[in-house]
Amino acid sequence: MAEMRSVRDAAVHGRRVLVRVDFNVPLTGGGEVADERRIAEAMPTLRHLQAAGAKTILMSHLGRPNGQRDMRYSLRPVVHKLSQLLGQPVPLAEDCVGMSALHQAARLQNGGFLMLENLRFHPGEEANDPAFALELAQLGELFVEEAFGTVHRAHASTVGVPKRLPAFAGFLVEREVRELSRLTSRVEPPFVALLGGAKVADKLPLLEGLAGRAHSVLLGGALAFPFLAARGTSLGASRVEPGLDEAIRAFLAKAERAGTRVELPSDWVAELPGRPEASTFAAEQLPPEAQARDVGPDTRQRFLARLQEANTVFWNGPLGKAEDPRFAGGTRDVLGGLVGRPGYRVCAGGDSARIAQDLGVEGAFQYVSTGGGAALEFVAGLELPGLAVISSA
Repeated sequence: MAEMRSVRDAAVHGRRVLVRVDFNVPLTGGGEVADERRIAEAMPTLRHLQAAGAKTILMSHLGRPNGQRDMRYSLRPVVHKLSQLLGQPVPLAEDCVGMSALHQAARLQNGGFLMLENLRFHPGEEANDPAFALELAQLGELFVEEAFGTVHRAHASTVGVPKRLPAFAGFLVEREVRELSRLTSRVEPPFVALLGGAKVADKLPLLEGLAGRAHSVLLGGALAFPFLAARGTSLGASRVEPGLDEAIRAFLAKAERAGTRVELPSDWVAELPGRPEASTFAAEQLPPEAQARDVGPDTRQRFLARLQEANTVFWNGPLGKAEDPRFAGGTRDVLGGLVGRPGYRVCAGGDSARIAQDLGVEGAFQYVSTGGGAALEFVAGLELPGLAVISSA
């Protein structure tokens, strides 16, 4: 991709700098930040702006309020944590646009911060509404993209605003592009992608981008269900996304032509009605009442052997229902077998990072990306709108 302008080269002293951050963090039942990783990742850029005397205005989304002002998704808990990390109070504007936000932005002192309320309280954010983007842009004089986890979305804050202001990449975005480029233009073969989770319809176009790029693609979790179903394998009572057979066959044919090997689970750890303990079955012998919940021991051994042969590995999504201890073994065993081994391995996405941390296998990775979908699209070779607009600025 084209060179991005860096925030380190921006003249920010005394100027209002509008920074898109990804503070979409998990909250506890008591409304406190449960994992501050995404906030901490933005701190180098925020510290730079603070030291340079910028007037920093932060904007982010939190959760899915669906364009409504739903205070369950207020950024107030985030502001509390951010204030602790920065060592100074950060006020929260009651809205992300409007006269009140304009007045608060105008009163900012050099080195000060203002957090705007949840962008997604307005439908114009996800719709990339030009009028909403203009209202946001009026708050700042410069724009800094620091939310790598959202750059694959053509939203008002990621595309509309940088089209209207001088735009720069923050340190986190620069690092993400640099590290993930080791899986594209600078990949050291063999390259293996290990993918799990669900949302097959969303991920299938991205899988197509890996054909010819990855030497092997290993599929686990619910992501593998439609692939097995397309081959005629019964998944018992497991929920399988419908209507994907034709697209999956087309992808498998493309992967074969491109020399990319696609591997699927050969056995499952399953849940049976009325039985608290898990049972293991060959993929072809799953009982009609059973639900596949994790990859079985044969699959784990096969996947791990393939990964241990690789010099480059990309992982996104658990291989089973990892939040349940009965079905976390597949993800833990496969990733745990990579700890301490040579090579370059990337974990993609906040959810995957939390799973790796919970299972004690963070040591399997040399880099943990803050983007899940964004990292997958980058590695698959797709253009990310939020990066393209900075490159062309």
